Amino acid sequence: MSEIYDVLIIGSGPAGLSAAVYTGRANLKTLLFEGWQPGGQLTTTTVVENYAGFKDGIQGTQLMAEMRGQAERFGVEYVSKDITKVDFSGQPLKVYVGDEEYQGKTVIIATGAKPRRLGLPSEDKLWAKGVSACATCDGFFFKDKVVAVIGGGDSAMEEGTFLTKFAGKVYIINRTDNFRASEIMLKRAQDNEKVEVLSGKAIDEVLGDNNVTGLRLKDTQSGEISELKIDGMFLAIGHIPVTDLFKDQIELDELGFVILKKNTMTSVPGVFAAGDVSDHRYRQAITSAGEGCKASIDAKKWLAEQD
Repeated sequence: MSEIYDVLIIGSGPAGLSAAVYTGRANLKTLLFEGWQPGGQLTTTTVVENYAGFKDGIQGTQLMAEMRGQAERFGVEYVSKDITKVDFSGQPLKVYVGDEEYQGKTVIIATGAKPRRLGLPSEDKLWAKGVSACATCDGFFFKDKVVAVIGGGDSAMEEGTFLTKFAGKVYIINRTDNFRASEIMLKRAQDNEKVEVLSGKAIDEVLGDNNVTGLRLKDTQSGEISELKIDGMFLAIGHIPVTDLFKDQIELDELGFVILKKNTMTSVPGVFAAGDVSDHRYRQAITSAGEGCKASIDAKKWLAEQD
């Protein structure tokens, strides 16, 4: 394509759409690639109660629709397809959807990260129906309930300890007897009277029809099967950044997250990143939105410097 955009945004979650609101409002010609399933991880949740401005909460899909409409009002254009290739070797920067080429002076990467899953059909069936990967987001819904956290690292211990603020009982389930968590984090969880740590147990099945009712566990040593009654399951086995397309184009860390060099700029001048794709720690809709804002301001400033 001969048209060169000021900004190409890859991703349509809170980071990408917030960036689009700012670039569109700044009269920067903006094209956003939202993919075949736009909206990011929030479209897989139900009520979002921790995004400022909605005292009664808001459905994740509705929040994303509102953000999209706001960006569209400022002239942002959309491509509802997944990109297949990028070329950041020189200006203009290039993004491809099959054989279609799109050119931009800057690119904002906001492809996010997806929670690592167990790979069970029952897990998929009960996603957002008791299965979650965000205790901060969903812990409130399990007041006085019994929940399980899956994982053996610091994140699992932190999530489990956090959930004791709401749940009546928290199981932390690790598939081996060895924990990756630091001693202090493991001890903190073990010393909490609401927490029970189960080691050497693998999740064989998530039980329930319309909501989680329990887990079928398999002892990793004996193979013995048992059942555990719970009301919710929280995954804490890591996140996978959606960065495969950028592996040979920009610097990534050992886990695949985008490395930021100056503010939100990546290792390639004119290419910026925002949200979970570069965020190891917070992974919240509101922090992603803030990162999108920052990336858009950085992109605008960089463009002005080139002129």
